[in-house]
Amino acid sequence: PEPPHIHVLVELLSLLPARDLLRSCRLVCAQWRDVVDLTTLWKRKCQRKGFYAQNLDRSISDWKIFYLLCNLKRNLIKNSCAEEDFQHWKLDNNDGDKWKIEDLPGPHGRGMPNPRVQKYFVTSYGPCFKSQLITLQKEGYWNQLMDEKRPEIVVKDWYAARFDCGCRYELTVRLLSEDYIVLDEFHPEPVVIEQWNDAAWREISHTFQNYPAGVRYIWFQHGGQDTQFWAGWYGVRVTNSSITIGPLTSASSPCSQQNFCRPTPLEGLLSSSFILLYHVCYCNY
Repeated sequence: PEPPHIHVLVELLSLLPARDLLRSCRLVCAQWRDVVDLTTLWKRKCQRKGFYAQNLDRSISDWKIFYLLCNLKRNLIKNSCAEEDFQHWKLDNNDGDKWKIEDLPGPHGRGMPNPRVQKYFVTSYGPCFKSQLITLQKEGYWNQLMDEKRPEIVVKDWYAARFDCGCRYELTVRLLSEDYIVLDEFHPEPVVIEQWNDAAWREISHTFQNYPAGVRYIWFQHGGQDTQFWAGWYGVRVTNSSITIGPLTSASSPCSQQNFCRPTPLEGLLSSSFILLYHVCYCNY
């Protein structure tokens, strides 16, 4: 068992940000270095952040790396719920009466399952598509991590129709190389919703696994139009889009929903400790 003073030190140090622990505290003395490297400390930090569940004990080989990856994991789509007008989005097609933002539930619509989502983007009678290009290095996912560990990339989007008008919805997500070559792609068949539907919000999701090495960008595009060609904004509605990268965890984990973190066995993903610690100490994440 650890001496009492070590337990106290673990509790105190677990309150500090990971970057301070690795960049400063670890350099104070040999004892502090050893404490910072303790599994106990990083488990405690996982508990504080809601990343910990007892069913993970046997599947996590390095709790320090698990914590750092969970802490990094977040939605890489910016302005996903239309709270900042069209900021961060490129309007690839803006036909008919063009893209518009409306408040939920909207005319002849229904509320989202997530009550925190208050707005959505809506299309018109002509093709309306918008996109974002995510640069992985800028988001903290460096080349060696993507090439060697290939963490899973989870894509989600929500779409709905008006009750009184049919619509068409499309989604394309591409994993791109440094030269913008398509290495992997998710492009399901377009979804056509008939007139006089239930106006319910539907989620579409896809997980990229075992993709080729060399992924440097993720391109996300969605949109569509109405099927009646009515003037105004009767086309498909979209909101709450997300792209997340990081360790997967079981659905029973406390961090599976709130923190975009779904834990599963991670031995292969979590072995590159030195590289990850280097980036935590010297990069922005």
